[in-house]
Amino acid sequence: MAANGQGEKRSAEEAAGEEPVLSLLDVLEEDDALEDEACAVLGGSDAEKCSYPEGYVKRQALYACNTCTPKNEEPAGICLACTYKCHEGHHLFELYTKRNFRCDCGNSKFKQMECKLFPEKENVNVGNKYNENFFGLYCTCKRPYPDPEDEIPDEMIQCIVCEDWFHGRHLGANPPEHLEYQEMVCPCCMGRCSFLWAYSNKIGVPVVTQITPAEVDQEVKIEDCPEDTSTVHNGPSIKSEEETAPSTSCDQKPINGDVSLKTEMKSEAKPCKLQEYQEYQKPRENAATYWPSNWRRKLCRCETCMKMYKELEVLFLLDECDTVQAYEHKGKSEEEQESSDPLMTALGTMNRIQQVELISEYNDLKTELKDYLKKFAEEGKVVQTQDIQKFFEDLRSRKRQRVDAMQYYCS
Repeated sequence: MAANGQGEKRSAEEAAGEEPVLSLLDVLEEDDALEDEACAVLGGSDAEKCSYPEGYVKRQALYACNTCTPKNEEPAGICLACTYKCHEGHHLFELYTKRNFRCDCGNSKFKQMECKLFPEKENVNVGNKYNENFFGLYCTCKRPYPDPEDEIPDEMIQCIVCEDWFHGRHLGANPPEHLEYQEMVCPCCMGRCSFLWAYSNKIGVPVVTQITPAEVDQEVKIEDCPEDTSTVHNGPSIKSEEETAPSTSCDQKPINGDVSLKTEMKSEAKPCKLQEYQEYQKPRENAATYWPSNWRRKLCRCETCMKMYKELEVLFLLDECDTVQAYEHKGKSEEEQESSDPLMTALGTMNRIQQVELISEYNDLKTELKDYLKKFAEEGKVVQTQDIQKFFEDLRSRKRQRVDAMQYYCS
């Protein structure tokens, strides 16, 4: 309720043509929100060391340098530290995150430029994957973001499979406004990983198809997808028990007769969840799908499905630490650890007498500073740097007087 009242107050001030008044608490809260957002985006990335020695990092903040690798050059991605140390002042594209990527800074894609942080790089990182994002273009419309020519307000959403970013209006379907979703799979990736249609009906977030005639030219088509040599899968073909049963080995218990062997294997075999869901599979659409939190743990992990994930190169779908939410949580957690309360840290290294003395000094400082600043608030004055300096100078002077008096008394 207090936050709503504050918002109404600011709106009234703005409507009256007055400058909105912000309290110190407002500024601090806004600063904390921006800091949280920055920590989430960076995900704990090191701003001092190139990430190349870590290999193909599961997730990291990535950038592309339009100055060093423009549109007519080979695409390349660089880590956070290299943007500061090697590409300062360059025109950079912020890519947010990409999975399993190794820093390219200074390799053969950068001509004569050498990485200042870690020059001993191989010529090419063969495991890296690139798309139009590395040239500042996104979505099926291949437009920049923000787009100065696009007058339609529209958020962009990242596909968890191809990791491209899409305008909401170019996805063919939107989730209902009253339902929350955590992840999205774009139409192209749904075509390539069509087994997901079976799951979308059971565990996906229901969608609202909404393509207007004016946007038909923007309709997503499979042939517009980035190049991919993976096979399109509708799901695993279901074999008979004899075909899917594991072969016998010398470590197995001796079993009398084929009938007994089949009976034991049948009892041990795990049912394929995908096969069960395919019975209720809804018709495929040329549209995106939306997914709630923790949906990945509901994917089937039978032997046949695991083989399919590997062929499609989407084994990461089984890894809940692969999600952007997990990445952002990591960044916030590391920031909280680094910004621990210095008072509490100091107290942990002291004995009880020292702890009591420090807490007493801290409380005195807090009380005196509060009383000092209260005078400025009552008189409507602005607190300046010299005022704070004077406060601490007076504080040190009073402390010296108390110490000198104690020495004189003790002597």
